[in-house]
Amino acid sequence: MHPADRAARLADAYLYLCTPLRDDLPEFLDAVLAGGVDIVQLRDKNAERAEQVAACPLFREACDRHEALFVVNDDPDVALEGAADGVHVGQDDLPPRAVRDLVGEAVLIGRSTHSQDEVDQALTEPCDYFAVGPVSATPTKRGRPGIGLEPLRHAATVADRPWFVTGGMAPDTAHAVLQTGATRLVVVRALTEAPDPQTVAATLTGMLR
Repeated sequence: MHPADRAARLADAYLYLCTPLRDDLPEFLDAVLAGGVDIVQLRDKNAERAEQVAACPLFREACDRHEALFVVNDDPDVALEGAADGVHVGQDDLPPRAVRDLVGEAVLIGRSTHSQDEVDQALTEPCDYFAVGPVSATPTKRGRPGIGLEPLRHAATVADRPWFVTGGMAPDTAHAVLQTGATRLVVVRALTEAPDPQTVAATLTGMLR
């Protein structure tokens, strides 16, 4: 994909899913993407690198069918091997400048932030978007306390690029978050554990768009 097309899709992206590998991956991806998910991140801390690379074509094909973006968590090499649109890095991973040297200008870079200071730092880095959270403590971020709503209000004031809110995001928690000025959400369990993920995705999409 041309870098300008990736940037345009990111600018119009509001619902971001992080998902591990799963047995029903093709069906699950089609369901959530049909429901309105704009970005899908492969995030599986328990999967071997080879497993992630092998799964990338499924993510790539599903995202292409639905004109969505495919992102890999943590590993720039997997992102390149898997023809991903982007790579997302945390505060303990390679910094965005080092990642940019590895992936070039065409690949999107996302950055996790957990405080006002880290939001400000992200704005000085060559990342294309950043995430703020977790708002509430969540099993997907073990050992990391919730940061509350104040960093979201700060991000809404200073952000010069797309940013997403993480941490327990679901239809019943999104309203308070959106009142801070946030407009984009990262969702995990609300979709990965849903009996009907397409309907939940559509509900969230309706709230955001």
